[in-house]
Amino acid sequence: GNIYEGFLRIARSELPTIAAVNGAAVGAGMNLALGCDVRIAARRARFDTRFLQIGIHPGGGHTWMLRRIAGPQTTMATVVFGEVVDGTEAERLGIVHRCVEDDQLLNAAHEMAARAAAAPRELVIETKKTIKAMADVSEHPDAVARELTPQLWSTRQPFFEERIKALQSQISSKKS
Repeated sequence: GNIYEGFLRIARSELPTIAAVNGAAVGAGMNLALGCDVRIAARRARFDTRFLQIGIHPGGGHTWMLRRIAGPQTTMATVVFGEVVDGTEAERLGIVHRCVEDDQLLNAAHEMAARAAAAPRELVIETKKTIKAMADVSEHPDAVARELTPQLWSTRQPFFEERIKALQSQISSKKS
């Protein structure tokens, strides 16, 4: 089998994925984090590509993922020049979405996951598909057109009406 199938399965997940990086993410471990939709790091986290230092070319789509996430300069600095970055620096470079205190990592990841889990599953899946599809869209009108079909679909779902009614009820109760 393909040694990278596990990484690819995570990257292909229809549900959103979060990597909570608490320690060293080295080589293939860093690939696992890069394959997730969002990365949150503890301050003590370390991102270390280390491929060249051990004499192996990067694999698993490492350079592609990192370049798309953090840009060519950060990719060169970490992969070719061997820079190791902690959680704070990874946030500054855009490798992670957020860096938190070490003891807050799991809470931060759980809170983020709970917000997505509170939304209708089908809507979350459809929205993730749309975000991924935007990679090849370069013009704003094309983006508007790409979003239109799933947005119309969502307005026809039972959850839309339920949530609008709940919101209206909430607003009404605040007025009284």
